[in-house]
Amino acid sequence: MDTEKIFSYLKKHKYEFLLFGLIQHLFAGIFLSDMIFYRNIICPLNMLILGIASFGIFTEKELWKRRIKNILLLFVLVLPIFLPIFEYVPQYLILLSIVYVIYFLFIFWELLLFLVKPGYINVDIISACACGYLLIIEISTFLMQVIFYNTPEAFKGIISRSNSEIFIDFVYFSSITITSIGFGDIIPNNHHTKLLIAFFGISGQFYSVVLVGILISKFSSTSQN
Repeated sequence: MDTEKIFSYLKKHKYEFLLFGLIQHLFAGIFLSDMIFYRNIICPLNMLILGIASFGIFTEKELWKRRIKNILLLFVLVLPIFLPIFEYVPQYLILLSIVYVIYFLFIFWELLLFLVKPGYINVDIISACACGYLLIIEISTFLMQVIFYNTPEAFKGIISRSNSEIFIDFVYFSSITITSIGFGDIIPNNHHTKLLIAFFGISGQFYSVVLVGILISKFSSTSQN
């Protein structure tokens, strides 16, 4: 019975939990200075928390979607555990980053399907909107990591002393790119990377514009009812 209550609570507040999971995964480094501890302990723990936080998103979805989510979740939970062993193996780091991109894309798609449904505006909608923005940052971060581990000279300004610092740098770079701040301390260094960064910058702005339209539409529908 207690387990059922927990699952029910996770389902009821699924977007708030997902928002918390994404924030702690992206920005936990604010409170840490030991990058070895961050890599060995915090990274696997972050993904476990995020995996639990994303549980409610798929509770009422089709069986095949739940199975795909479970398989992807298994990979994103297990792969970080072996980071201390394969820290200097580019192929492993590229695989890990690709799996993360797929995982976050899968969640992002389900979230978009929820947002475009007509109707009401409430805490779930606001939380889901914020989750979508953070998911774009997650996808951008790990896609840039794929490029960096394959071609390290593709970026200038990345601190590459450890995987943790690379991740934090790309979270920062993705955030300032998508929000169109662009300080210029990290820059793309070939035309492939420049075009990808431009695409993510446009995607962030497009998401914001579409989001405003969705929220206005939902607010109008709620007011009319």
